[in-house]
Amino acid sequence: MKPNLPLIMGILNITPDSFSDGGLYNSIKSAKKRAKEMEKEGVDIIDIGAESTGPGSKKVKEDEELKRIIPILKEIRKSTKLPISIDTYKAKVAEECLKEGANIINDISALRGDKRMAKVVSKYKCPIIIMYSKDKTPHATIKNKSYKNLPKTINDFLRQRIQYAEKNGIKRKNIIIDPGMGNYISSNPKYSYEILAKLSEFKIHKMPIMLGLSRKSFLGSEIKDRDEKALPLTTIAYLNGASIIRTHDIKGVKKLLKSLN
Repeated sequence: MKPNLPLIMGILNITPDSFSDGGLYNSIKSAKKRAKEMEKEGVDIIDIGAESTGPGSKKVKEDEELKRIIPILKEIRKSTKLPISIDTYKAKVAEECLKEGANIINDISALRGDKRMAKVVSKYKCPIIIMYSKDKTPHATIKNKSYKNLPKTINDFLRQRIQYAEKNGIKRKNIIIDPGMGNYISSNPKYSYEILAKLSEFKIHKMPIMLGLSRKSFLGSEIKDRDEKALPLTTIAYLNGASIIRTHDIKGVKKLLKSLN
């Protein structure tokens, strides 16, 4: 029996320095236009990010992040009923966005980047995505980390962060897990492929699993070719139990998932 089709989380970067689409959607007009396109393409969740966190990216201050994201969020919220996720590790940014109608917080620091974040998530009773990363800071580094047992390392980390979330008032039913991909795991591509192959091992937490392999560096040096290379891997993610696929290529992933249904 086939697993249920995963939801598609579409990436809307409103940053000037994103590695794949920096500067394309950092105005209200262009971001709103792209959000409408995403909805037509069949997206289930729109994930808005105002700070790049890949290797070489620069930290953005709270006020600057809010300045970037709030006007765009307000306009997109007016034009769609779709769930909106906010890609941030800052509690103040999360809270202000939740006040403006955001529905989900996507915290790549797994509640480590800001000690106030858990209280905000608990207060608003919203879903929270927590992600494994080899780095202690939210910004990924190019580091060739090696693992003796990758699934165990990730599961131990997620278990600890889930316990932390629950101790701080976050309901288990509101937690989504992300095992991480690309440089968040290691600069060695084999570990990203191992996560795909062993994705079902993360089901032990009995929580939805999100996977964000879209345009990651392990897919090759040419960014323009990465969407196509990601599609067969998305099939593996689907078959191994991914609940949410986070992607730039909404149209391609939607078409693929329809063919698998």
